[in-house]
Amino acid sequence: MTAGRPAAEGIAPGHFPGPPVAAGHVAPCPRRVRARDDRGWALDTTRAFYAWEHPYYPQYAVPRADLADRLAATARPAPPDERLCDHVVVPLDAAFAWLEESEPVHGHPRSPYVRVDALRSERTVTVHLPGSGELLARSSAPVAVFETGLPPRWYLDPTTVAWPLLTPTDTVTRCPYKGVTTDWWSAEGLGDVAWSYGTPTVALAAIAGLVAFDDGRVEVTVAP
Repeated sequence: MTAGRPAAEGIAPGHFPGPPVAAGHVAPCPRRVRARDDRGWALDTTRAFYAWEHPYYPQYAVPRADLADRLAATARPAPPDERLCDHVVVPLDAAFAWLEESEPVHGHPRSPYVRVDALRSERTVTVHLPGSGELLARSSAPVAVFETGLPPRWYLDPTTVAWPLLTPTDTVTRCPYKGVTTDWWSAEGLGDVAWSYGTPTVALAAIAGLVAFDDGRVEVTVAP
């Protein structure tokens, strides 16, 4: 997502906090990090670090000795930091189930510097198809999701959506803060434009079953 989308922000271009750290930042991870597949545990460590290869979210840097060979194949060299001399960076390979303590991790590690809030709102959010201007959705009771470093996202009640204009797809995406999507929909000629979390994480329970739209593909306007 970019800073130049004032419609979806509903405020002004870029008027939200940016990423809290810069690429190259390293911080200790106090959580037990594990990964397993059908052969058993491929990683189990309490000595992980967070490593930011770009500003938006970290990856795990883990001791090479704690990593099974089948997971080590995807590892990358750790950043140049004296604390990481025996560590490698491991992205979250989808072939493995990843855990922090006993809770699943989806997509990438949760940043210790990110806050995600789902707030009920009274702003009117309107969604149109670009070009034709057909109305896709309009709601005056959205739930706004504010995630550190990113523009707000607006989740709408499904009763406000013009479903004949949308087609279900098999797409599945993962978010460490919201969970795993249960539904995606496309619009003709635009690809996937909308999604929903039927069973989001407890912290984002307010968006359960609501629908969000990709403001990079459709026109989203938010009244002040």
